[in-house]
Amino acid sequence: MFKKILFVCVHNSARSQMAEAFAKKYGGDKVFVESAGLEPGELNQDVVKVMAEKGIDISGNKTKSVFDFFKEGRTYNYVIA
Repeated sequence: MFKKILFVCVHNSARSQMAEAFAKKYGGDKVFVESAGLEPGELNQDVVKVMAEKGIDISGNKTKSVFDFFKEGRTYNYVIA
């Protein structure tokens, strides 16, 4: 059984996006990972570049609202902010 993890930051533009990407890469099929923000903004292009340098493409990621996730009834084993 996999663990469901949500990473949260203010804008879902940098830290939580990076955490989601690394958790997906290294967690494999043992985790289901999402990220969201309190006030979603624009994806930080510096973060996109840095992650590309690490071999992880997040250029297609969109920022998401944590409130939308909870309105949809999504639940997680861990919420990390």
